[in-house]
Amino acid sequence: MWSCLATRHAHLALGNALARRYPSDISPLTGLPAAEAANVEALTTLVDVGDDMALVGHHQPILPDNWETLYTSRVTQMLCSSRSPLPEGDADVVTLGHADVDEMLALVALTKPGPFRRRTIELGHYIGIRERGRLLAMAGERAWIGEHREVSAICTHPEAQGRGYARALIGRVVNRMLRAGETPYLHVESANARAIRVYLALGFVRRAEFPLLHAKRIR
Repeated sequence: MWSCLATRHAHLALGNALARRYPSDISPLTGLPAAEAANVEALTTLVDVGDDMALVGHHQPILPDNWETLYTSRVTQMLCSSRSPLPEGDADVVTLGHADVDEMLALVALTKPGPFRRRTIELGHYIGIRERGRLLAMAGERAWIGEHREVSAICTHPEAQGRGYARALIGRVVNRMLRAGETPYLHVESANARAIRVYLALGFVRRAEFPLLHAKRIR
């Protein structure tokens, strides 16, 4: 995330050469170039008391006691190295915009694909599938590093799982990136074996594994 916040998304980033983050209403995601005391101090100035932040990467700091750890995990980074288009299926896919954010937030709260806030939609192009007007699945773009673009917010309502909606949406998001000359990648919790199997079947390969830290500043 440091690479993204220091380059492609620098216009959105808060912070400086020691720590950067998105505004909290875009994402809690944060980037550090190192995990020294100066970096932690700089990070603390970017997070209000009561606000949270998330770090994915090898630079995991030891936080002082004015922070509360909310969650830790391991995430697998997967890369789509093939340039062959993915199947898109015949689902009726729509573009999602600011008018859809309330429904997107509700779907994320139900399915928990990862952090998604009211302004996350500003990070890229988002698409979804509706049935009788109700949003049942979505996917989109998040981080952007050089010519590598992240596929993100992949989620399907529990009542609509097994219909191939995730595959259809991933296919469209990936193919859009391929047409732009970008290399798609994504992150998934390492314990989510079901999702990893889907991504492997779509041509993604494991690239690396990183620790994840989600913490809140308490004072």
